[in-house]
Amino acid sequence: MVLLRRVIGDALRGRRQRQHRTLREVSTAANVSLGYLSEIERGQKEASSELLSSICDALGAQLSEVLREVSDTLALAEQLEGLETGRAVETPVAAAAAAGSARKVIPGTRKVTTPDTKITDGQVSVTVRHDSPLRTTLMATRNRRPGRTLERTAG
Repeated sequence: MVLLRRVIGDALRGRRQRQHRTLREVSTAANVSLGYLSEIERGQKEASSELLSSICDALGAQLSEVLREVSDTLALAEQLEGLETGRAVETPVAAAAAAGSARKVIPGTRKVTTPDTKITDGQVSVTVRHDSPLRTTLMATRNRRPGRTLERTAG
């Protein structure tokens, strides 16, 4: 499950870092404490809509742009989560890749591992790795050769 506050924090941090600005600069411009802004970026605090608007203004971004980015990220995470849980997914590429998900229990522990899942649509490859129940790593790479192939590998 992806937490909304973490995705919002990642989007805000990404915009700030792309502008090569410090937390101090943005917190001053947004009129919010440096520590609180840091907690928002790390997904530890949920910001009110007024505070999000103020932070977006300080970053020179429209709130709708940031929320659209967050929405797109959540949609991708939900599709990939559907692959791992075997739920029905909406995209044909993801649906074809969802077959055959295998989970293993490590002997002597309660830890359940899920093999890495790699999905390729010919132009972009996405690898999903569940590091823990609360941590999932997504890595996307652009393929050099165009073509519509679909493969799913477990590693």
